[in-house]
Amino acid sequence: MSPISAPASPATSSMAPQTPTKRLFNYSAGPGQMPEEVLKQIQDEVWNCRNSGVGILEHSHRGPVFDRILAEAEQDCRDVGNIPANYRVLFMTGGSTSQNFMVPMNLLPSNRSGSADYYNTGYWANQSMEHARIFGTIHECASSRPDNYTYIPRPEQVRHSNAPGYVHYTSNNTIFGTQFHRIPTPPNGTPLACDMCSDIFSRPFDVTKFGLIYASAQKNLGPAGISLVIVRDDLVERGNKDIPGMLQYRTFAAAESRPNTPPVFCIYAMGLMFKWIKKSGGTSYFEKYNAEKSKIVYDLLDRSTFYKPHARPDSRSFMNITFRCPTPQLDDQFCTEAAKHGLDCLKGHRAAGGIRASFYNAMPRAGAEALVSFMSEFERTRG
Repeated sequence: MSPISAPASPATSSMAPQTPTKRLFNYSAGPGQMPEEVLKQIQDEVWNCRNSGVGILEHSHRGPVFDRILAEAEQDCRDVGNIPANYRVLFMTGGSTSQNFMVPMNLLPSNRSGSADYYNTGYWANQSMEHARIFGTIHECASSRPDNYTYIPRPEQVRHSNAPGYVHYTSNNTIFGTQFHRIPTPPNGTPLACDMCSDIFSRPFDVTKFGLIYASAQKNLGPAGISLVIVRDDLVERGNKDIPGMLQYRTFAAAESRPNTPPVFCIYAMGLMFKWIKKSGGTSYFEKYNAEKSKIVYDLLDRSTFYKPHARPDSRSFMNITFRCPTPQLDDQFCTEAAKHGLDCLKGHRAAGGIRASFYNAMPRAGAEALVSFMSEFERTRG
């Protein structure tokens, strides 16, 4: 089953600019492209949600319509991720950046006597470490920073500290285009925490190997403004109580993610995304589909003498493909010309530069084909 149809006016091999009449290919790292069928349902239900006569933006977070929406969103999430009953599914605001400090704030002692191990594999992984240093001793158990984050450290390169409170890693690095292709093994009995923002539900994974997973929605799960947190019951209970209630996971677990007014629309949209993932074939389908899409682009990069990919082949991300032209000036020309052909948001992150194309679940295969067609012609005319 193809997840979505191709947007109107995709690029062709001709360098003549096209004027899209409807939608562009959106290669942004976030907010990312959403499925057209989901967007159309949102259009309808902004006006009248579930034939209630009231739009989703107007519904009470305590009303019966949202009760059903919230319950379905949690159950569909559990179905998609095969999440066991001893894990809480929480919908929280603040984005993943807030989770960078909420994880250590909850899982380390309030007197700063605790420690945690962190994999430093990219910009956001490094930011997570810096947030965590406020709450305890942080040990860098592995790092690819000396090589400008071009790879994921191998297991034999990992050095854990003595009895860390938890081990944290970022599964996919959006800025540098690297991805863990195996789940790290923490010291025996140590919870594993994962920032899974940019590849959650893009492939199957065993939830029971983790103590806590978090992911902001705006890449694979919907619009910006909400984060999904999957946390094991024992970590909820052991969480630090000497912090404000609204920063404790137990508060959200006890109140079904609505201890205050939650982001109703974002939870609703995330729920639609879970249904769409299930309908499309689940995470096993998307694992194959995303690998096929990214291979189309990586095959060109491997053949090219013009483009230079950033990530090592064994660490390449299926979600974010990063590369450069021979000069920064050509990088800028590439992005400018691509935009004229309906290929949007290809400029690399400010921390890395270059070019970045994101291929989250909702990006169709046609998006990869259109990009490669443009890349080939750009190399022919500029190389």
